[in-house]
Amino acid sequence: MNITFLGATKTVTGSNFLLEGAGKKIIIDCGLYQGKAKEERENYADFPFNVNEIDYMLLTHAHIDHSGRIPKLYVDGYRGPIFATKATCDLCAIMLPDSGHIQEMENVWQNKKRTRVGKEPLPPLYTAQDAINCLEIFKPVSYDEIIELDENISVRFNDAGHMLGSSIIEVWVKEDGKTKKIVFTGDLGNNDIPLLDSPTMIETADYLVMESTYGGRLHNRNDDKAELFLTIVAETLDKGGNVIIPSFAVGRTQEILYELDKLKEQRTDKEFLEKYEKLMKVPVYVDSPLAISATEVFKQNMNLFEEEVQERIKRGDNPLEFPGLQFTRTAEESRALNNDTHPHIIISASGMCEVGRIKHHLKHNLWNPNNTILFVGYQAPGTLGAKIVSGEKKVKIFGEEIAVNARIEYIEGYSGHADQEWLLNFVYSFITKPKHIFLVHGEPEGQKILKEKIIETVNIPVTIPDYGEDYNLDEQIKVLSKLSTNDKYRFLRLEVIDRLTTLKEELEEMSEIIKEDIFDEDTQDEQIIEINTKIKELEQQIVKTIS
Repeated sequence: MNITFLGATKTVTGSNFLLEGAGKKIIIDCGLYQGKAKEERENYADFPFNVNEIDYMLLTHAHIDHSGRIPKLYVDGYRGPIFATKATCDLCAIMLPDSGHIQEMENVWQNKKRTRVGKEPLPPLYTAQDAINCLEIFKPVSYDEIIELDENISVRFNDAGHMLGSSIIEVWVKEDGKTKKIVFTGDLGNNDIPLLDSPTMIETADYLVMESTYGGRLHNRNDDKAELFLTIVAETLDKGGNVIIPSFAVGRTQEILYELDKLKEQRTDKEFLEKYEKLMKVPVYVDSPLAISATEVFKQNMNLFEEEVQERIKRGDNPLEFPGLQFTRTAEESRALNNDTHPHIIISASGMCEVGRIKHHLKHNLWNPNNTILFVGYQAPGTLGAKIVSGEKKVKIFGEEIAVNARIEYIEGYSGHADQEWLLNFVYSFITKPKHIFLVHGEPEGQKILKEKIIETVNIPVTIPDYGEDYNLDEQIKVLSKLSTNDKYRFLRLEVIDRLTTLKEELEEMSEIIKEDIFDEDTQDEQIIEINTKIKELEQQIVKTIS
């Protein structure tokens, strides 16, 4: 049995693994790279395997960094089954066409740029229709059901507690009369995510492929996150400001709605009730067509909610509804929100602020010190959300420089990923411990910390694989093959191209700014001389670079 790591290696997106055993080839996850431009370009590369040789695909959950390249897999010819939980299939039915629409929109913009410089237009990664077409090969399964792919391979999906329908997948492979078991965690949930049950503890495994997003840190245990949320909102409303919440359309949005609904049961003291009344008097807009559709999927799969939530539903209290909640479906309704002078709350995708309506809301609200931008989810390095959270004073949105004057808050308790403590607890929970652990879906620094903790506490060998490494899963784990040198540095080559593109845009912007300055009557001759000197120095640097 072999495993090749083809994504989510020393990064948190692009999940994709190839498992080979008993004469079959199985893909686990097929996600988009998100965040930095150089990584997103990797989405367009050919798959590093023959699509027509793949027998099965297993999908841990619907988040785009795990499912987002499935339409491309389909376009390239894959017609085998994709096994996933029913809820995951339901969510993919809305999320993948939405992703296809985004690919088409971004492609139009990219092709305008290419046309201006005389380049041929390129097709999108895939279209919304491609995404709709690929849904025909999805095969819904239930939690805890053992599925025999053939006489030598069986799989079971277990609740991962990360999002609706998310799974830890057990795979049994029989070769040469021996059965080996490998477990893929997908993304493991926090132990206290609203709505969802805790992750399933797995009893045995020979090999474990485990996520490590927060492997190097502990979450702040925020049992009062709903009250903190309420305080931030109340203080903002007192100033007449708006609260903008960049939220992942699937998962975090529904959890926030649940927490808002649950607030009314928590306390009865005067101060708390005054804050709660303020919240209930302002409109709360969910401004994301995808989030609206996803909320409907949540309502259709309430049997997956934790028991307490199901009891509330039976009492007639829908946790995803409350007074003041409004959904904006059309682009016109979304734009109208930015003309509303009354205080309000907007929950809008995407959670990392890279695409979607949230960018328009940030453009109209970031500059105002009365407003609050409230983050409730992980911000991948290099994303607009990460830049804002890290304290940058100015950011670019749609090519325009926007001052970050708004109050910036981050409530960590809403994270959908297990932290170091719960990742370790997952490892400890095995009755028969894995012989070897592979850490994926994490940043290198955090992965190294988690690796040391695992070795120190349970003495299990741990590997942090590089992209493209193919491992033989035997008594002695060994690398069968690695990337060629050219492949190994593909990200570096893409980064150079990315920097050149950015530099060109910055030079054009600098040119316009300087032209305005030199023709401004208030600009002194000394300033013109200084500008001229700096431009000469820049020219010399450019000559050195290309010589």
